Amino acid sequence: MKPSVVAIKQQEIFKFNARAKSIPGAVNMTVGEPNFHTPEHIKQAAIKAINDDQTHYTVPEGNHELLNAVANYLHDKYGLNYDPKTQIVATTGVTEGVFSAFNAILQPGDEVLIPSPAFTIYGPDANFNGASPVYIDTSETNFKVTPEVLSEVLRTNPRIKIFLFNYPSNPTGVSYTEDELVALAEVIKKHNIFVISDEIYSELTYNFKHISFGNILPEQTILLNGLSKSHAMTGWRFGVVCGPAEVVAQINKIHELATTSITSITQFAALEAYKNGYDDPIPMREEYQARRDKLLAGLNKLGLECPTPNGAFYLFAKIPEQYVQDDVKFANDLLDKEHLAILPGSFFGIGGENHLRFSYAASMEDIDQCLSKLEDFLTLEKNDSLEEKYVKQV
Repeated sequence: MKPSVVAIKQQEIFKFNARAKSIPGAVNMTVGEPNFHTPEHIKQAAIKAINDDQTHYTVPEGNHELLNAVANYLHDKYGLNYDPKTQIVATTGVTEGVFSAFNAILQPGDEVLIPSPAFTIYGPDANFNGASPVYIDTSETNFKVTPEVLSEVLRTNPRIKIFLFNYPSNPTGVSYTEDELVALAEVIKKHNIFVISDEIYSELTYNFKHISFGNILPEQTILLNGLSKSHAMTGWRFGVVCGPAEVVAQINKIHELATTSITSITQFAALEAYKNGYDDPIPMREEYQARRDKLLAGLNKLGLECPTPNGAFYLFAKIPEQYVQDDVKFANDLLDKEHLAILPGSFFGIGGENHLRFSYAASMEDIDQCLSKLEDFLTLEKNDSLEEKYVKQV
């Protein structure tokens, strides 16, 4: 067996979710996918494709009409200019996009720079290729990478080949303004590295317009995006990799080996989304923002501090100091005692300790139940702590 594969552990978030699903009636605030349904016009496009027998192989990079639509969408939304003939590949979600890009670029001994806390696939994908993840702890800088820290890490780690940059962020929900991105780009352009910019939550940005890193530093950026979050299409598994033509050509080789091509039906659904679904994310984004505000206010009232997320659909809250600071124990006790599922922050790596990740891709009713159950739990924990203290004094 390949040692780098044997060394990969099952992701803790999946194990925790499996335990939560085994508890009848548990309120689940862990799920990282929209609770909306795919828009009807997209579903009908897929049904029509099936009825028209559009069920055969396509070219590996994706149907060319689809790639043209992707290019137009990215230009209209973010001002990006990608040649659909040479600079875009359709992948089986962003997950495969990360995997294929890492496989095309990394060699044993290379390093991948990852701001942490981070989504859980990036480090294992680096290890699989014989590379090592280098983590930046962002917990002391409001969960953002600063130019000063980035400069120092790149200076002292010359083997870094990729800066994996995810924003809006899973798990923290933080994003970056144009000025912040430009400041980071000024550091990166001094180094011979790629930025793999995972922008899957770009359409779920609040308070300011999302700026793509592909616009800031196009010659070094490999952009990952897709429809899972913006159009409630997680199960369709559609993503795109965009970037310099010579790099995308190599990524497409890995993609072709891994998948031949993504499913033809998904491609017809994606074509409809990119051509006629420009406004589909708007009502979802507005509802997420309302949910965010409700959950954030409730958590703050209970004494849980967290940065106000300006993207995605997550809140990353600090456990109050008067309670147990073991976030894994906290989350498991909360699940056992209140049947409320919230992910431990440490599952997302360095800087996530003593935090909890709440997903507000849930109904308002679930948010109400979450806050009620959490309040009951905190009251119980506080009383238990006082009782234990009293027993010790006696």
